[in-house]
Amino acid sequence: MPAQAQLVYEAGSLEIDADRRELRARGVLVPIGGRAFEIIEALARSAGELVTKDELIGRVWPGAIVEESTLQVHISAIRKALGPDRTMLKTASGRGYRLLGRWTTRERDVREGPVDLAPMRVPAEPVQGNLPMALSDLIGRAAALQHVRDLISAYRIVTLTGPGGIGKTRLALEIARLLLPAFDSRVWLVELASLSDSSLVAAAIASVLGLDMGENDISPETLARAIGGRKLLLVIDNCEHVIDVAATVTETLVRLCPMVSVLATSREVLRIDGECTYRVPPLDFPGHDASEADHQSQEMSAVRLFIARAITWHSGRHRHDEIAAIAAICRRLDGIPLAIEFAAARAAMLGVAEVLSRLDDRFTLLTSGRRTALPKHRTLRATLDWSYELLSNPERQLLQRLAVFAAAFSLEAASAVVASSEVPPPDIADGIANLVARSLVAADAAGSEAHFQLLETTRAYAFEKLAEAGELPRLARKHAEYYRGLFERAEVERDTRPILVADLGNVHAGLEWCFGVNGDAEVGVGLAAAATPVLLAMSMLAECHRA
Repeated sequence: MPAQAQLVYEAGSLEIDADRRELRARGVLVPIGGRAFEIIEALARSAGELVTKDELIGRVWPGAIVEESTLQVHISAIRKALGPDRTMLKTASGRGYRLLGRWTTRERDVREGPVDLAPMRVPAEPVQGNLPMALSDLIGRAAALQHVRDLISAYRIVTLTGPGGIGKTRLALEIARLLLPAFDSRVWLVELASLSDSSLVAAAIASVLGLDMGENDISPETLARAIGGRKLLLVIDNCEHVIDVAATVTETLVRLCPMVSVLATSREVLRIDGECTYRVPPLDFPGHDASEADHQSQEMSAVRLFIARAITWHSGRHRHDEIAAIAAICRRLDGIPLAIEFAAARAAMLGVAEVLSRLDDRFTLLTSGRRTALPKHRTLRATLDWSYELLSNPERQLLQRLAVFAAAFSLEAASAVVASSEVPPPDIADGIANLVARSLVAADAAGSEAHFQLLETTRAYAFEKLAEAGELPRLARKHAEYYRGLFERAEVERDTRPILVADLGNVHAGLEWCFGVNGDAEVGVGLAAAATPVLLAMSMLAECHRA
C-alpha cells in the first residue's frame, strides 16, 4: 500500500505540520497548545486572507459558547510562539485575523520520523490518571479556573506561581479534573515536594506514569523517548526546590513529545521557552471601609472560605456580629487561603475575637493544619520556612532587612535603608528581583517608579528574623532617618517625587519605633516635625494628630 501524504504549510522559516500538529521555526519545534495550533493552521490554510472571529470560533470550538476573550488568549499565545515573526499575525480591528507571508504547501510522507525523537519500546500504560478526589469545594476561584483552562489550550506549559499557601496546588488539581475529558483521562499528578535529590525528577515522572525503564539514572531525553507520542497532561507540583532540573525536564518533554502538556506549580517560575505563567491571586477580602463589614463582606471569597472551614471544624453557624472580626482576620492574612484555613480552625476552638486579638503572634497561633497535609503546609511558620530555606544567605539577609518597611517602598528607599557591606547598593536591585521571582516580595510597576511590598505574613516572619539577628535597632533608625529626609524634601520635590500613601504608612511605623521601648526619641521628633507640614497640606488632620 502506498504511504499516505500529509500537508505541511510553509512560509519562510515557519512550518505548520497538519498531521503532527506541530509548529516549527527554523526546523525547531515551537511549543503551542492544541487550540492555538488549530487557529494558526486555519489561518495558514487561508493563505493571507482574512478569517473572521466567528469563523475561527466556529472551527476551533464547534457548537460551544466561547467568549471573545478566550480567542484573544489564544491569539496572544500564537504571537508569543512566533517570536521574531509575530508581525505576520495581523489583527483586523473588530473583524478577525490574517496570517501574512507567502504560504505554500508540500506533502510529507508519513514514513518520515518525528522531529528530534527516536521512539523507545516501553510497557503499555496502566490505568489512566492518578488525580485525588476533591474533598471540599474550591471557593472564590471561578474566574481563575476559566482563565487557566484557556491558557492550557493555548500553551503547552503553564506555571501557576505565587507565595506559599496561596492555593496553587488546589487550583491546579481542580483544573486538571476539569481537563480529564480533553486528555482522555490521561492526567497525571507528579508530586515533587518530598523529593530531596533533584536528579530524580525524571525518574519520579517515569514512576508515576508506570514506565519501567530499567535505569537508575533516567535522563530527560530518555524519559521523552519513553513517552513518545502519547497524549497526556502532567501536573508537576511543587517545583521550586528542584527548579533547575524541573525546568530542564519540562522543556525537554514538551520539545520532544508533541502531545504532552504540563501544568506546573512553583513559588518560582520555570523560565523556559513556551512557558506561560499565571500568578495566583489572593482571595478577595474586605478593605478597611467599615461599610463593607456587613453584607458586602459576607460575599467576599476570603470571608466565605473562613466561614465554610469554621463550620467544617465545628458544627454550627457564625454569628452575624462576628462578620467584622472575620473580615479583619482575612484582611490581616492577606487573603491567603492556607492562612485563613488555619485561622478558621483556631476560631472553631477559641472564638473569632480571640483569634483576631492574637494575630500579632500568628506563627504560634496558626498551627492547626491537616495531619495529612504536606509538612510545609501543616503550620503557617512551616510554609514560610520552606521558602526561606531555599534562599541564599544574602537573599535571606535582604528579606529580613526589608521587613523594616511597614508599607510599600521604592528601590531608592531600599538601597538607602538596607544596604551594607554584606549587601552593597548595586546588589539591592538584583536581590529584590530574585525575591519577587520567588514570590516573597510583591512588585507594583504601574507608576513612574516601581514599588515593592512584603505581604503582612511574610513581613511578620522576616521581622522575627531581623530581631533575632540583632539588626532591628540599626535598621529601624536608618528607616526613620530616610523618611525624615524624604519629608523634609517634600516641598522641593513634590513635582518629581510626590508623597504617597505608602510613605505615610512607613512614617507611622517609624514614629512607633522611635517613641517605643529602645527607640530613638530624638530621631522621632525630627520625623514628626518633617511629616506634620506635609500632612497638613494634604488635609490629613487625623494623621497629623497621630504624628
